[in-house]
Amino acid sequence: MAKKIKRVVKLKLNAGKATPAPPVGTSLGPTGINLAGFCKEYNDLTRDKVGTIIPVELTIYEDCTYSIQLKTPPTSSLLKQAARISKGSGTTKRDIVGTITKTQLKDIAEIKMPDLTAASLEAAMSMIEGTAKSMGIKVTDD
Repeated sequence: MAKKIKRVVKLKLNAGKATPAPPVGTSLGPTGINLAGFCKEYNDLTRDKVGTIIPVELTIYEDCTYSIQLKTPPTSSLLKQAARISKGSGTTKRDIVGTITKTQLKDIAEIKMPDLTAASLEAAMSMIEGTAKSMGIKVTDD
């Protein structure tokens, strides 16, 4: 018999650096799961990606057990990392704060493909290019 789901929690945490302190403790404390156990498991799963934000979808069951599903990093984080900027533009139509190449755009699209609803890599690239433009990042040819 399948376990009954109590709650599904989505968190964005720094890879390899989760602690039982907020935001983890505040979000998961009321659910009754073992916070230290979750943090250790999450940190072990994301140890090779330290410095990146890795979203996690946590399915919590009635018996206080849980399953972890890691997602791909947010598109904005990947774009900021590729463009080597700390934040996007406040006025995207006027201020260009960084540039990336089509190759970098393709690499980001390949990373994001599992979490996107795009039917093809070209469609994924188009979605990510739109996010880049809204952040004030210009996409140039190689």
